[in-house]
Parts: sequence; C-alpha cells; structure tokens
Amino acid sequence: MKRTLAAVTALTLFAAPALAETTIETATGPVTISETPATTAVLDMASLDMLDALGIEGVTATSNTYLERLAPYAGDLGTLFEPDYEALNALSPDLIVAGGRSTEAVPQLEKLAPTVDMTMWGDDLLDQTRARLAAFGALYGKEAEAAALTESLDAEIAATQAAVEGKGNALILMTNGGKVSAYGAGGRFGWIHTEIGLPEVIEGLEDTSHGESVSFEFIRETNPDWILVLDRVAAIGGEGESAEATLDNPLVAETTAAQKGQIVYLNAGDIYVAGGGITSVLNTLEIIQTAFGASS
Repeated sequence: MKRTLAAVTALTLFAAPALAETTIETATGPVTISETPATTAVLDMASLDMLDALGIEGVTATSNTYLERLAPYAGDLGTLFEPDYEALNALSPDLIVAGGRSTEAVPQLEKLAPTVDMTMWGDDLLDQTRARLAAFGALYGKEAEAAALTESLDAEIAATQAAVEGKGNALILMTNGGKVSAYGAGGRFGWIHTEIGLPEVIEGLEDTSHGESVSFEFIRETNPDWILVLDRVAAIGGEGESAEATLDNPLVAETTAAQKGQIVYLNAGDIYVAGGGITSVLNTLEIIQTAFGASS
C-alpha cells in the first residue's frame, strides 16, 4: 500500500509506530488494522452490501453473492459456509471480512490474512448496522459516506413508522418450499416489529434462526391484518414451491390480510441473505412503506 510523503516524514521525525492505524468495533470486540486495506476479501453478504454502498474498491467476494446488484463482486473464494483457502491464499488480501455463515472459519482465515468478524445478530440488528457502517467508514476513510447512509436509515425508519401507524398487526412468515415458519419481535427479523412499531399479531414466537414452524390453521387462527413474507427458496436460488403458491390456500384466504390484499412479499435475498446490510434494510423499509402507505 502507498504511504504519503507527509506521513513518511512524520514517521521519520517522531518515530510513530504505525501509519493509518485504525481500531474498529467488530462482533468479537475492537480490532486494530495497521493500514487501510487496498484489497479486501468478503465472506459475508451484509458486509459486502455495506462496502458496496460506501463505494469501496478492491473487493472480491464468494462465488455466489445471491443478490444481482452484488454479482459484480463475485470471485472464486468459495461459498459463505466453505471458504476456498487456496484461492484466498493466492489472492493474498490485505483484509478478510467474515461474518454470519462464515464466522466459524475465522480461526483458519486469520492464518492467511488479517480477519475481522462482522457478524450481526440479535434483537438490536439496526444498531449493529449503524455500528458496522461506522466501522467500515473509519477503516476505509469513508466516514462522511457512512454518516450520510446512517442519516438515510434513520429518516426511512421514521417514514416507515408513520406509514404503519394505526394500520393493524402483522405476522412475519418465511416459506421454504411447502414449509412455513413464523418470526416474532425477538427473532431474526424482529427489528421489523421493534424498530418501526408494527405490532405482532401474537407474542411469544420461538426465537430461533429458522423461526417457529407453523401450520396454515395457525395462520388462520391468529388472523393477522398483514402478512409479511420472505421466500427462502427464492433467496438462495433453490428449487421448490414459491411462497405465493404455498400461501395460496383456503385457510390463508380466510385471514384479514388475504381478504384485504395485505400480504406483502419482501425481497428475500435482501432480508435473508444480506440481513442488516444498509441497502438491504433500506430496500425492505421501502417495500413496507409502499405497501402500508397505499392502504387506508
């Protein structure tokens, strides 16, 4: 990496220990990176989403990014679950960004290059989004861009809060072929309830990564005003019954959500694969705003 003349002079005169040294917050605590990375290998789609939004160059990702807008970053670094260590060694990146599905590989990745675990998980997801944006902004000298994106996030949250206010309760469902799981405020997508003030149709759903398995009878009995849907099969490019086909049955048709045309299909790739990424979150908020804003 290049060093500026002024910085080199300062190093000579005052014997400073490092240049462009930055300490950032990660999922495992503060990590100090000695220089701004010129080449970055990314094994986490939410992080890739943020680096893309910040306009970071020199980024290479896994062989499949699952999101069309992130496809230009696809490389030969393996999969989210199984990094290709030989390819990473050949790339010799200045930094490896892991997280989520690749977090268990971090000990092995650290043997190849400086590695940060930027996993986001839990009921304070959007606070983690803000924190990761700030960290990446500081690391790559994009503090102003990160701050602007955070301002956009806060503004869109406020607009979405206004759009859903007084419009009833909701149930978040994930379909997987013919199977259906439900998520509550304490679950993986709970920020949709807690951050924008959208009431749950029922409290106490299991807080597991793949949600609480539910029946169509459950959906009818809880009778949500709104159903928010993400299609896991579509998110991962798999084969199987679509969400629309799964929910097209007489029991779901009896719900208020179905009868009022208030079943909202979210962008599954954004929320399932790159959940917490800034563009992912903004896209999801826009879909919800549009759907709820159109109802009276």
